[in-house]
Amino acid sequence: MGSNDTRHPNDGGAHQPSRTLTEEQAARILAGMNEVIRAGEEMRKLRTEMIKMFAGLGWTQDKIAQLTEMSQPAVSKQVTKAKRGDPPPPMDLSLDQRDVPWLEGRLWGLAEEISEACHDAARCTRYVNALARGRKRFTPENVDELRRLVEEDLRLHRSILPGSYREAYDQISRALDVPTKAPSAAGAPTRTAAPLASPAARRTLACQIQRDRLRGDP
Repeated sequence: MGSNDTRHPNDGGAHQPSRTLTEEQAARILAGMNEVIRAGEEMRKLRTEMIKMFAGLGWTQDKIAQLTEMSQPAVSKQVTKAKRGDPPPPMDLSLDQRDVPWLEGRLWGLAEEISEACHDAARCTRYVNALARGRKRFTPENVDELRRLVEEDLRLHRSILPGSYREAYDQISRALDVPTKAPSAAGAPTRTAAPLASPAARRTLACQIQRDRLRGDP
């Protein structure tokens, strides 16, 4: 090295570009972003479906806009789109329905109540949070895992959880073992007719109705 060379010994000569990201590295970087984006898109679709459902129940556009925190024109646009097709039959909101999405929603609602009752110390809490944020989906494997965690919490925290929680779980678990098809537009289970609502909407409704029932609300 000449006396006039001022490069640092560790520089290794001129700046060399670093190696490019591997596909695996890029996938890890984007994984979390993709989850958030996917969850956001799914929530927007679900909200649109719920708006149509509320309108079908006779709620005013002003009330729907207030509850959804949307502008009245935006709600009106969604409702107008819904009116272009045939009006859907009335939604069955009874708790005792045996199609898989409804039962999954009931299990989800029960798990959320257990989590809150145990002040987030429940084994199912992390799973509940992951479902709520779209990080986990309602696959058969994930539902089986949630069932296992709920059953474990019912055993570990039986001194503080009401007996109604165990009763609800037993009903849900038995029904999940032998589920039926989702209700059709004609109101009866069938293999070909489309269900009254999407699986996501049925889970959401069942989740809230189950929570209300466990709290003693009608």
